[in-house]
Amino acid sequence: MATEVKICGINSNEALNAALEAGAEYLGFVFFPKSPRHVSVEQAAALAKQVKPGIKKVGLLVNASDDEIHQITEQVPLDILQLHGGETPERVAEIKRNFGLEIMKVIKVSEQKDFETVSVFEEVSDRLLFDAKPPKDLKDALPGGNAISFDWRLLAGKSWKRPWMLAGGLNSDNVEDAVRISGAPAVDVSSGVEDKPGLKSVEKIHSFTSKAKST
Repeated sequence: MATEVKICGINSNEALNAALEAGAEYLGFVFFPKSPRHVSVEQAAALAKQVKPGIKKVGLLVNASDDEIHQITEQVPLDILQLHGGETPERVAEIKRNFGLEIMKVIKVSEQKDFETVSVFEEVSDRLLFDAKPPKDLKDALPGGNAISFDWRLLAGKSWKRPWMLAGGLNSDNVEDAVRISGAPAVDVSSGVEDKPGLKSVEKIHSFTSKAKST
């Protein structure tokens, strides 16, 4: 089965069309104001409404309140909420209960012990995403999209109860190795398909997706 692809940080018609034409199964919209990929609710709604059924629309949230989530989900036809902050298992369960959408919880990884929380989050979420934990000395680090990776060998041979994705520093030059080493069934890319922060490259989206799916 071909590796599934999520293009995150969709913020223009050009990026949206490139991701759809390339065959991405997931499209990510970033609702985090500090990110260069941030979109307003209105922008995301206009983009998401162009997507045909079968392509999963994912909203990336960072420690969002119920009011914020309600404002987003009321206007944007999302399929999945990606929780990329420090949400506790209790908060994850609460969001799932309150909004009735699939939940993807991000687990930030730099070493083996970072997997210790997985079993708890598996019980309250529908999907997992393993992303690189930003180094403490990284200036202006974002919750994700920092173009850094972790040791993919940490995932080798592991299995989980929930579907999962690999993220963190992926691009068309390393995605084949990343899938081969980690065994990831799906990959998530953001900065790795950009010409500069927040500006997606049509060519890079096509190249990344093609290489990921050929692995």
